[in-house]
Amino acid sequence: MTIRRVSLILLGIYAVLTLNAVTGGPLGNIPTPVTTLFGFAFAALHAWQREGWKGALAMLALVFVVSLLFESVGVATGLVYGPYHYTEKLGPKFLDLVPYIIPIAWFMVSYPSFVIAEWLVLPGRPTGGSPRWPQLLLVAAIGGLVMTAWDVIMDPIMVSGGHWVWDVAGPYYGIPLQNFWGWWLTVFTSYALYLLVRRAFRAPADIRFDRAALVSYLITALGMIIGSFINGAGDLALIGFFVMLPWFLMGWLKISRQVEE
Repeated sequence: MTIRRVSLILLGIYAVLTLNAVTGGPLGNIPTPVTTLFGFAFAALHAWQREGWKGALAMLALVFVVSLLFESVGVATGLVYGPYHYTEKLGPKFLDLVPYIIPIAWFMVSYPSFVIAEWLVLPGRPTGGSPRWPQLLLVAAIGGLVMTAWDVIMDPIMVSGGHWVWDVAGPYYGIPLQNFWGWWLTVFTSYALYLLVRRAFRAPADIRFDRAALVSYLITALGMIIGSFINGAGDLALIGFFVMLPWFLMGWLKISRQVEE
């Protein structure tokens, strides 16, 4: 069985588990970390095929270290995102601060966000060579927006589910606006460091396979949107629709135009 087939199977399982979670399907109450691990496994395998094993490992390490560092500082001091703390719902914690599943979840969504950002910023899919620094910084900046769009709908859902608690009354569903700036900064930092390490772009064997990464972002978005609608949070569903789906559509259209050329 090829790596690509395995990655697509993982993507399919992630889709099924996400749908089961938001609809209360026949598989029962599967813990959120299990679904996250399948999404993460797909992202890691896709990154291996797209970026090479060294690139995938570098991106994974940077996203893991940066997100865990920023989150740990955030929980301990209230800096970065604002004052908050995690409950016990997401499992064991690093230094009793941040659940280990958190940096895994960061990579699960930050990787497809990165793929989308590259397609939106660069003229066509890069086929090798070293782009200019303004392009690299713009990829990191746009990627931060794509990733943070997820938190706009995800954070209120997870707070209402008791996964973490804000120690301040913020203006957005009780969440401080600083949180979203902190998210953008965390993602921008990890992307910028990765682009510094990577330097040159790889020419993909099949640019159509990038669509699978976009589908994983879509699955995550639809899970949040459908789940919010089913649970009576139509306002969050509407917000999620307008903050996440446009990124997917723009990336998909950019790839489609490249494929047709």
